[in-house]
Amino acid sequence: MHKEGELWGFVTKASLSIDAQIPKRGYGTRNELAGIRGESYVFRMGMTCSACAGSVEKAIKRLPGIKEAVVDVLNNKAQVMFYPSFEESIREAIEDARFQAALIQDETDDKSVQVCLIRINGMTCTSCSSTLENALQAVPGVQKVQVALATEEAQIHHDPKIITCNQLMEKIEETGFGAVLVSTGEDMSKINLRIDGVRTVNSMRMLENSLQALPGVQAVQISPELKKIAVSYKPDMTGRRNFIKVIDSTGSSRRFKATIYSEGEGGGRESHRKKEIKQYFRSFLWSLIFTTPVFLTSMIFMYIPGIKHGLDTKVVNMLTIGEVIRWVLSTPVQFIIGRRFYTGSYKALRHGSANMDVLIALGTNAAYFYSVYSVIRAASPDFEGTDFFETSAMLISFILLGKYLEVLAKGKTSEAIAKLMNLALETAMLLSLDEEGNVIGEEEIDSRLIQKNDIIKILPGAKVASDGFVLWGQSHINESLITGEARPVAKRKGDTVIGGTVNENGVLHIKATKVGSESALAQIVRLVESAQMAKAPVQKFADRISKYFVPLVIMLSFSTWLAWFLAGKLHGYPESWIPSSMDSFELALQFGISVMVIACPCALGLATPTAVMVGTGVGASLGVLIKGGQALEGAHKVNCIVFDKTGTLTVGKPVVVNTRLLKNVVLHEFYELVAATEANSEHPLAKAIIQYAKFREDEENPAWPEARDFVSITRHGVKAIVRDKEIIVGNKSLRLENNIVIPVDAQDMLTETESMAQTGILVSIDGEVTGVLAISDPVKPGAQEVISILKSMNVRSIMVTGDNWGTASSIASQIGIETVVAEAKPEQKAEKVKELQAEGYAVAMVGDGINDSPALVAADVGMEIGAGTDIAIEAADIVLMKSNLEDVITAIYLSRKTFSRIRLNYIWAFGYNMLGIPIATGSLFPPTGFRLPPWIAGAAMAASSVSVVCCSLL
Repeated sequence: MHKEGELWGFVTKASLSIDAQIPKRGYGTRNELAGIRGESYVFRMGMTCSACAGSVEKAIKRLPGIKEAVVDVLNNKAQVMFYPSFEESIREAIEDARFQAALIQDETDDKSVQVCLIRINGMTCTSCSSTLENALQAVPGVQKVQVALATEEAQIHHDPKIITCNQLMEKIEETGFGAVLVSTGEDMSKINLRIDGVRTVNSMRMLENSLQALPGVQAVQISPELKKIAVSYKPDMTGRRNFIKVIDSTGSSRRFKATIYSEGEGGGRESHRKKEIKQYFRSFLWSLIFTTPVFLTSMIFMYIPGIKHGLDTKVVNMLTIGEVIRWVLSTPVQFIIGRRFYTGSYKALRHGSANMDVLIALGTNAAYFYSVYSVIRAASPDFEGTDFFETSAMLISFILLGKYLEVLAKGKTSEAIAKLMNLALETAMLLSLDEEGNVIGEEEIDSRLIQKNDIIKILPGAKVASDGFVLWGQSHINESLITGEARPVAKRKGDTVIGGTVNENGVLHIKATKVGSESALAQIVRLVESAQMAKAPVQKFADRISKYFVPLVIMLSFSTWLAWFLAGKLHGYPESWIPSSMDSFELALQFGISVMVIACPCALGLATPTAVMVGTGVGASLGVLIKGGQALEGAHKVNCIVFDKTGTLTVGKPVVVNTRLLKNVVLHEFYELVAATEANSEHPLAKAIIQYAKFREDEENPAWPEARDFVSITRHGVKAIVRDKEIIVGNKSLRLENNIVIPVDAQDMLTETESMAQTGILVSIDGEVTGVLAISDPVKPGAQEVISILKSMNVRSIMVTGDNWGTASSIASQIGIETVVAEAKPEQKAEKVKELQAEGYAVAMVGDGINDSPALVAADVGMEIGAGTDIAIEAADIVLMKSNLEDVITAIYLSRKTFSRIRLNYIWAFGYNMLGIPIATGSLFPPTGFRLPPWIAGAAMAASSVSVVCCSLL
């Protein structure tokens, strides 16, 4: 019998206002709204199966005044949005469905957390990102902060009641960095419009009022100086074209013209990257113009007799023309082109931290100001010193070149996102239909102006303009760039399509269902961007080192200078070691500067995030969406995979393959009774039976007899009264519970069915077994090869299923899985995962999301397979968009490859510093006479960052 469950609930939010009496059905017009508040309640209940959920949902939805009712059988919850005066009706409906209801107010509010994304300008190394992260974490109202050096962005989870996005940006600027708002948690349905023809602030106010009056508009923000209007709206009630029409028609002269504010104007991520590349290239070019003559006069022309004589000509006392030229040319490099290093150093030191800018500023200043001192002294008689102007100028030039190449390479790491964003169509063909659905006109519009429920025409060879479903026509769609599926997918009336995919042949008319930020493409881009923001646990190691790296390098640099200086003064080494153009102080200074500029904290900071960016980007292009560095790191450790059976190892579309009747019954009547009983069940096997019955009837929607007293028993089957007969459809255990004798013939057929990897279903009428159905869910192509490859990768495979032991064992033997757990409930799947973890395994759970959520959450890495465009699955760490088992191997291989690249990056970054710093201190100078000039040390430092990013790109 159906178990009587408990149901209780709590208020989560007030959401709607209404005006007057609510009509018996629906919500009336907008003018009828206001007065009574609608509220959303979440109910928790003791449901045992999807049939329970279905009966509760249907019972509630039948009531007047219900806006929405969603029942979640997996989590035993129902969310109902209704008007308080109908609370008693809902309670009665729930109790009629054999549940008890009580309401408890909830103290939490999900809206209390907002996420804003801010681009950070001025970060140079891990020390910068750590300083900013710590400063923001200390701000009241901030719950979580992620600062990504590679993407130069901060993602902040905060309580908007305590601190706003603008206040957070002010805090970032106080910390010494530039801040540009990219998005807030409220941007899900928001558009920025550029207004041409506006002359006064009053005109903007007039447009603001016109837009505010539209139904569905939540907020309007105007920026008169930018001629920009930002509109937040409800996409179900209004859309972007409406705003443009209102603006264009406002005012008597109709002089206003609205267009969508482009990404470049709005300071988009790509435009910022291009701007940064341009800035570094321009700075390097100017630096090169000034530095080249400095290098030539100090390094090359000194060996050309005629030019050397001219440069050595005395101006005042011992001051030469060459020194004056180098001083004049290196000064703009030091203070104008190199100004960024002074600014960065000041901001870092002001907040008690030291970054790469501090090292560069100290090193170049030491060389420049000692040279200035030397030049000034040379103006007096009897002093002949050496200047190092070429050291400071060349250092800045090489560092700028390195930063330019680094930004260029970092741009390549986010190519996957750029490619996805380029899939969006520029224009679309909007169709106008008459009341009968006939096309009466078409208009070409900007694809960003597509609204929900628009009818769009897709020509052969064109991109699909929006997510939606086919209303008319048939064709093949190439979805490879979104899902990674190589073969074109056939589409006909009723099939869903994804925006950004390519229509290969026929003409299609589609109805738009998800537009803008709700589209699959936008969700994928957001997920990949979010993954690239998240830090991998291995990065904490580099973050810890960065705190002490710069201060240690400064101490080591000073110690190196002091040691060589004292050794020279105390005659600790032969005078022959000192180059003819220097004295002992200058030699010591060269060693000190070399140590300061060769040490590179950047390479350490970029080792992990750049590899994660490339790895997640490559995954996205293959239809494998990895949710951040933690999922990537967890996947590379996986040595045991738990597979669900239905929909994961099998195709997930069961079909009836055989029917055997044990009593004298007409087959047509037999299937009528079975289909009527199963009609209220949501189980995949029930759907297979109904589909087969429809096929036999040769009708799309045949009318089945009425089923009374329907009961569903989880993992056993269903029963109901149809035409005054008790019909029971289910497995062997359901027969035992109802004291029904299973004949020998039926038992033999069940055994035979299970041995063929099929599921046997018994049907009894009035207590007697009347027939046996054999249902087959074929194994996915390539499943055996996947299990074999995993074995070769030293990954153990286990199958956990709710199906019977016979079918489960048969399928497992077919594909080569040795360990099987059958007849398992969802919570038992999660327990099995925990058992394996206790044995020391790093466990991945692969499932299709149906009854798998507890196990996906419990596993070290949860993989959802066959998600299609439903990518926002909270339980999964990795989303496999296709239904291909090969993608499991792709995910594990990609994570292993990425982490081998991260290790290589760390070996390079540490090896470079461990090797470079001792050479810069002069450790090779006594035995070999080899020393590292500061400008070469600076070039090596710049090269190390570039090499780490390029290593990730490989």
